[in-house]
Amino acid sequence: MTVRGDFREPARPRPDLVIGREELFAGAREQLSDGGSVLVHGPAGIGKSTVLRALAAECAESARTVLRCSATESESHLPFLALADLLGLVVDEIADRLPAPQRTALESALTGRGESTLQRDGLALRLAVLSAFRALAAQGPVLIVADDLQWLDPASAELLGFAARRLGGTPVRMLCAVRTDTEPGSRDHDRYLRASPPETLALRVAPLARAHVAELLGQRGYTGLPRSTVRDIHRTSGGNPLFALELGRALAESPTPPSPGEPLPVPTSLRALVLSRLDMLSAEARRTLLVVSAGARPTLALLHAAGRENAEADTASAAALGLLATERETPGIRFAHPLVSAALYAEADAQERRAAHAALSRAASDPIERARHLALATTGTDPAVAARLGEAAAAARDRGAPSVAVGLGLLAARHTPADTLPGPDERRLQAAEDALTAGETDLARDIARQVLSRATAPADRVRAWMVVVDAAGQAMAEIDAVFPQALADAGDDPGLVALVRYQLAWRALLMDGEMAKAREEAARAARLAARAGDRRTELLALGFQAQMETLMGHPDAPSTIQRALREPQDPRVACDHNGAGAARFRWLIMSDRLAEARTAITALLREVQRRGMVESELHFLRGLAETELRSGHCGRALDLARESLRLARDTGIGEAATAMFTSLAEAAGGDVDRALALAHEAVDRAEEDGDLVYLSRALGALGHAQLVAGDASAAVHSLRRVRELEEGLGVVDPARGRWHGDLAEALVRIGEIVEAQDVIDVTRRRALRLERESVLAVLDRAEALVRAARGEQGPAERQLASAQDRLGKLGYGLEEARAAYALAGLRTLPHAPGSARPVPGPTSYDEAARLFRRCRALPWLRRVEAASTPPPAAPPLASAALDTLAATERQVAALVMEGATNREIAARLFISVKTVEATLTRVYRKLGIRSRVDIVRLAAERRPD
Repeated sequence: MTVRGDFREPARPRPDLVIGREELFAGAREQLSDGGSVLVHGPAGIGKSTVLRALAAECAESARTVLRCSATESESHLPFLALADLLGLVVDEIADRLPAPQRTALESALTGRGESTLQRDGLALRLAVLSAFRALAAQGPVLIVADDLQWLDPASAELLGFAARRLGGTPVRMLCAVRTDTEPGSRDHDRYLRASPPETLALRVAPLARAHVAELLGQRGYTGLPRSTVRDIHRTSGGNPLFALELGRALAESPTPPSPGEPLPVPTSLRALVLSRLDMLSAEARRTLLVVSAGARPTLALLHAAGRENAEADTASAAALGLLATERETPGIRFAHPLVSAALYAEADAQERRAAHAALSRAASDPIERARHLALATTGTDPAVAARLGEAAAAARDRGAPSVAVGLGLLAARHTPADTLPGPDERRLQAAEDALTAGETDLARDIARQVLSRATAPADRVRAWMVVVDAAGQAMAEIDAVFPQALADAGDDPGLVALVRYQLAWRALLMDGEMAKAREEAARAARLAARAGDRRTELLALGFQAQMETLMGHPDAPSTIQRALREPQDPRVACDHNGAGAARFRWLIMSDRLAEARTAITALLREVQRRGMVESELHFLRGLAETELRSGHCGRALDLARESLRLARDTGIGEAATAMFTSLAEAAGGDVDRALALAHEAVDRAEEDGDLVYLSRALGALGHAQLVAGDASAAVHSLRRVRELEEGLGVVDPARGRWHGDLAEALVRIGEIVEAQDVIDVTRRRALRLERESVLAVLDRAEALVRAARGEQGPAERQLASAQDRLGKLGYGLEEARAAYALAGLRTLPHAPGSARPVPGPTSYDEAARLFRRCRALPWLRRVEAASTPPPAAPPLASAALDTLAATERQVAALVMEGATNREIAARLFISVKTVEATLTRVYRKLGIRSRVDIVRLAAERRPD
């Protein structure tokens, strides 16, 4: 029990207490803040108590009295124990407000003095508990926190339920937790809900996602685990945080971590949760369950084929004990929890496991499964078994299951004699390359390092070095020492040198920021690969060369793409994110051929998903999202971007690049604060990796988000850095990042008109040469704002109308809407009396809102709503004075006359406070006045009588 003032708990829980529970917490907070009650439920170890403590720590701040109880199974037979925990420390405070019979019954129950029972004092006790809660509530809000309701002694449970059902209208909230079944659809909590206050919200604590398990393990000190191991922990634990932490602890304490594909060590603490129930099975039933645990997709038919004649009876008895949950609509058999399978398999000895796998190797119909079970039933090297595993790995690769191919390849290496071809190291390297395809970069790197520790053949060593480089991704600075070693191992073999030169091309781009040098290295690699007859490396090098030429605005880009598309083709390179297909997509989208780009990227995405090529899938998800964003389909783009970000977080591949693009999608169709956070993350990661290419892209996303958020000064700072970086990189094509219009617009908003025009002029020359029509239209939109700032209202409006029309015809829906928004803004600016102005057309804030709504551009819609709110009419300034003011200056002066502060003016006009101050300084100078008061006075003097 806590009385406010006696003890203060933290207002917020520690960060590790709420990992992956954001949605649950949001629902609980809303319910509790409205005065309602919450019942959280879920299986053992899922984190109910953690959630309960964190919520209680928050809600305790708003309660005068906090009453707590936490029952245990060993004490559940003691009557009134939970009631004593709840009321024992406050009974003296409210005893004199209870009727004598109620007070006597309650004191007897709480102290144990006397013989109070529900049978003898039932009504008095029930009313006493209800009266006690009401008396406490009369002094201020009460929070009742009850954990593990399933272990409450029956007497306390009955009394608490009686009171809870009658507490309506009193400031008493209940926050309870109860253990329930593991099945998501289970209604075990219903009986506890019926004993709770009316309208109590029941919330199931769900299993954690893989990314959240990884975060939890990291916060508890189990760092450095390979992602493949984290994946196995997540699968084995079923997302249960307690189980995941126990598995992580067992791995940390294990002197020899399991090899890929091997089961995780299951600690005794977790085995004990299920082994007691296993002991209730017959020996034959346990053998049947061991076969189930060893199989990939066990069915009754498979068990019969594996020699388990009594499979139906064995599985039925296991299901009755809660060990199995047979599928209702499919013939499959599954364990009630993955931990049951893991514990059962870990408990079996090696001979029992081999017997189960041997039986399955004869029973399985799938050749991949037969080969895997044969390998696990075999000891020592066996060339025949290794050959079958190699064939099975190739079949898995063709099916688009590279992660399966990894395990099979490593098993093949284990069974391959040292003097055969292919040898063990060659099989391991193929497994490492399959791991790269599957997105398991840390596993690929570890396998390659193992090969390098013992391999002497130059081909094996260079191939292993290339895996290490590929696994590093954008963080090439971390493995820079690899390149001279790889070149030394390659010697003068043109095929091996080509592999290294191709990676050196990437190094020149990412680390040195030199596109011209990167292009030269790629061309050199292509020539060497062609001489060696290595078409795969030649195609990759040509694809990279084409991408560099596209970004540089090099005239050879189309012809290089055509060279890379010629036959013969390697099917895997054709759909690789570094292949010619990807280069062609980039060229199409930069050339404003959005429909063709969408068709191309959709086909590429479909193919890599079929093949299980995770990194390429990530790239093409971003590419499709970019296409949708350019087309003005902001909602679709945001969905795709968020999907790609989940994949990047899950695999650890391309997180900076994906955060960068998701920031753009959030700024267009989602949440601007989220866009800013993602852009900052992308900038930090790119700077940490020393990746100049993605640093410029990340800064571009940051500048765009800052502009959408209305912080023009910050946008200018970010985008100026982009301009400097791209000049150094040699990026010529403005269609690469499309930040130029944003920079010019932001410069106008802070009053840097000359620099804005310079950005427009330089970019326009390049866009004209490369025929980038959409870039030219965006530049016209920005230049119209420059003209408006100079007082050229009519030409500015005509230029904006033209830009909007061109962008619409090109299919750039969001840019079209932005032009309509800018045009509406110009047409609502104050004008000098008698100045020429075209008659307003249909384009207005309503038109801009319609276009933004069509795009689902929510952040821009919010800006329209703010801008379209009409300000109060302001007294006019003298005509002669107005003639001397530019458009922005007139607008600022008009708002001053309304009495707006500089900060309010900045928010209304989406400019910085410094820009407002600078604009006012110019206004004072032009009008010959000294202060804001003079503006109001001048207006008052001109006001008609």
